[in-house]
Amino acid sequence: MEADWEVEIGGEAAAIEANWAGFVDLRREPHRASELPETRAFPPLAQALVRLNAEASPLWTAKCDYWPQLDPGSWDHDEMEARAEQAVCASGCYIDLLARHASRWQTSAEAERDCRVLCAAIRAVPLSRCRVDLVVRQAWTGAETMSTGLTVYLTACGAKQSNAVERLAACLEAFVDTIVAAFASALEGESTLQ
Repeated sequence: MEADWEVEIGGEAAAIEANWAGFVDLRREPHRASELPETRAFPPLAQALVRLNAEASPLWTAKCDYWPQLDPGSWDHDEMEARAEQAVCASGCYIDLLARHASRWQTSAEAERDCRVLCAAIRAVPLSRCRVDLVVRQAWTGAETMSTGLTVYLTACGAKQSNAVERLAACLEAFVDTIVAAFASALEGESTLQ
């Protein structure tokens, strides 16, 4: 899989708003993942959200969205290891991720460090026609509580729209497997993720 990361903090950069009006805390109510409009439209997203918000997970999710059909020209087939005929259609989704413990990602430098490790692990996954982009952002978790979080964009393409959606599901599953394994290894002291 292709993967990259960047930092968008300061100025007019978007921030993650964890306590927005429609927020559903899946850490406390994981069964509600399948009730979200985004997961009804794209069921693999529900399973990913449940795993990312699990009690053993060092992460939690604040928001997500799903785009069944991306505008032509908004993706580059070369960036997804795809030939032009494999990239006629594309689908995408995003997930805002925050650290469960306040000691993680206190600064953007800490999040950047984890992004480098995660991107290397993601690139090792043998899955073409998709990519993951990690964006380090400021995150508001309370009225006056600011931290750092990640907005994760996943994009996949295919010769037909159904191919793109199937590949996005595989991309999402591989991403969640990779991030869960990376953090589990870190907890066991086997990784540079801290």
